[in-house]
Amino acid sequence: MHGYPRQGPGRELKRAVEQHWAGRTGATELLATAAGLRRQVWRTLAAAGLDEVPGNHFSLYDHVLDAAWMVGAIPPRHAAAAPPFAEPGSPEHHLAVYFAMARGTAEVAPLEMTKWFDTNYHYLVPELGPGTVFRADPGKPLTEFAEARLLGLTTRPVLLGPVSLLLLAKPAADAGPGFEPLTLLDRLLPVYAEILAALHAVGAEWVQLDEPVLAQDQPPAVLNATARAYRDLTAATDRPRLLVASYFGELGDALPVLARSRVEGLALDFTGPAAANLPALASLGGLPGKRLVAGVVDGRNVWAADLEKALATLATLLGLADRVDVAPSCSLLHVPLDTAAERDLDPQVLRWLAFARQKVDETVVLARALREGTEAVAPQLAANRAARASRAGSALTRDPAVRARAAGVTPADTRRAARYAERAEAQRARLALPPLPTTTIGSFPQTDALRAARADLRAGRLDAAGYRERITAEVREVISFQEKAGLDVLVHGEPERNDMVQYFAEQLTGFLATRHGWVQSYGTRYVRPPVLAGDVARPAPMTVDWYRSAAALTDRPVKGMLTGPVTMLAWSFVRDDQPLADTARQVALALRDEVADLEAAGAAVVQVDEPALRETLPLRRAGHADYLAWATEAFRLATSGVRADTQVHTHMCYAEFGDILRAIEELDADVISLEAARSGMAVTAELSAAGYPLAVGPGVYDIHAPRVPGTAETVALLRKALRHLPAERLWVNPDCGLKTRAWAEVRPALEHLVAAAREVRATLR
Repeated sequence: MHGYPRQGPGRELKRAVEQHWAGRTGATELLATAAGLRRQVWRTLAAAGLDEVPGNHFSLYDHVLDAAWMVGAIPPRHAAAAPPFAEPGSPEHHLAVYFAMARGTAEVAPLEMTKWFDTNYHYLVPELGPGTVFRADPGKPLTEFAEARLLGLTTRPVLLGPVSLLLLAKPAADAGPGFEPLTLLDRLLPVYAEILAALHAVGAEWVQLDEPVLAQDQPPAVLNATARAYRDLTAATDRPRLLVASYFGELGDALPVLARSRVEGLALDFTGPAAANLPALASLGGLPGKRLVAGVVDGRNVWAADLEKALATLATLLGLADRVDVAPSCSLLHVPLDTAAERDLDPQVLRWLAFARQKVDETVVLARALREGTEAVAPQLAANRAARASRAGSALTRDPAVRARAAGVTPADTRRAARYAERAEAQRARLALPPLPTTTIGSFPQTDALRAARADLRAGRLDAAGYRERITAEVREVISFQEKAGLDVLVHGEPERNDMVQYFAEQLTGFLATRHGWVQSYGTRYVRPPVLAGDVARPAPMTVDWYRSAAALTDRPVKGMLTGPVTMLAWSFVRDDQPLADTARQVALALRDEVADLEAAGAAVVQVDEPALRETLPLRRAGHADYLAWATEAFRLATSGVRADTQVHTHMCYAEFGDILRAIEELDADVISLEAARSGMAVTAELSAAGYPLAVGPGVYDIHAPRVPGTAETVALLRKALRHLPAERLWVNPDCGLKTRAWAEVRPALEHLVAAAREVRATLR
């Protein structure tokens, strides 16, 4: 297997890291907690029966950040960010620099953050330039290898491969025009060779090099670089055997490149669209002389595997490689830890699910079946067959009324009646906003008091009336602050929402909520994705009462706030028994009802967020057109029933938007807000070059870092944006919601945002 959830059964890692950030614990305590969690995972995996346990898959924050550190790719601003009392080379110094790269400081901006392929995990983007000097620092993989040896385990260290590291990086700010990080490959390979030699010296027999970028369309230059990389790395004599892994999709043209290389093994994904790897491998004549690690257990979704189908795949693969081992398709980082903790779910439904712990068990069962025959695991196969039949026949999965309504959707249902120019004029008359109107994305800080109120409600220490009173008081405070700060379009702050997907999933049919199904999104941010198991409908309004309560407190416009259909799917564990397009249409119709009710309640602005639109884009271009067609249709279906003077907003964050700009236009949202602060407003140039015709709110406040941008800094960003976008189509807002920030940061940041908008606004007259 490739990796396992990092957080611990009680999210101990999250608490330990955040206590360290708060200054309540030192480096020694944090590192001791991390080491204990690693030991716990290794013991769990060994006890489950895995023949080979992975190492170096643990991270305090992000594995791409760890890879950048391992090769010395530390930007100078971060190298200088450690406090003066931290002795260079000490754990305190290491952690100060490491977390400065991850989160920034009051003075220093962090690395940019973006999505890890088409998952909801975020990685930190290394910064490289012509002057980057790589140096080997194998301390982390060596330390973790030694820790496992003390338990009697020889792990297989997992490292991000050199080609993926370079392609996932971005040019540093001073890199100059046209610089491509891949040009540093020849400089990087000796560093990887040094790290491999160090691991070999301490007894590592195999090392896994992950190259997930090869599951994307790559030009000949990248394929040639891949061939060169593994020619050079395999030329050394003082190295472990190499297992090159790729996942999330089919390898395509990269498969023969790796098959011809001298690496001793390949780890391939054979689930979902990546099942195409099987015929491709057969057409090559297999992998003679190599080891194949076959990813036949889906590492990204929570449904129990079809063990008999997986065994059929494995039976075919046995003839295509010298050695075939069973594994999940990718790291189990992307699924929750253990279904055993879910005592609130129907036991029948639990049988349909497999979290990380259960996926390990499925892997072991399949491996045993390969070694000993299916009779050795007959009870497990029978139980799996029964669970799958139970799910297929359950009334939870099919609602005839929902299916009939979805089948009746017409093209007219998916288009606004008026064009943007007409709508913009009607909205200007209704809203009467100034140039460069200011707003926020939706959420305000989720304080300890709010979390305590939700916990008290769940535990029965607080009744529904008492809970509503607490939430109403928070809404009142949020509205009051926004009015005083001078924001133009307000939000109610979403204090009642535990999560932007889970909140709605708990009120829609077809979704199941977990109690302990936490998954890492980035750093110490964990989410509990709902499980979308059946047909979706909205039994009752979900947000209208909270909108009315907030709107009654102010004369300024208040946005109705919803999560869009694609994001509802992307940030859930979605059903795999029907096309995604069908499920998206069902969710869109449920949201369409909510939008209509918000408009009827007086909402002049409704925001339907789609931050996952880009991340769900298929990795291969061949799948883009079909996906974008149904994804944009689903958004329009949810939003197109409103009047011309009702303004529709959407929001996206932390993804590369350049290759979906036409699809963003196809959403036909009157205003789109986008992450832009960390990239210095780069997206505004892309939008301008693409001729984007609607209104845009490029973020001027990076909410994923603890620093508070000053007014002058925000003014500079707005002036950059105005070089590319006209003032009449430009909004001013943060990058994302403010849920994870503290009020002490939010108050001055938003006050500076408003002051900056007013300063720039004054120059427009």
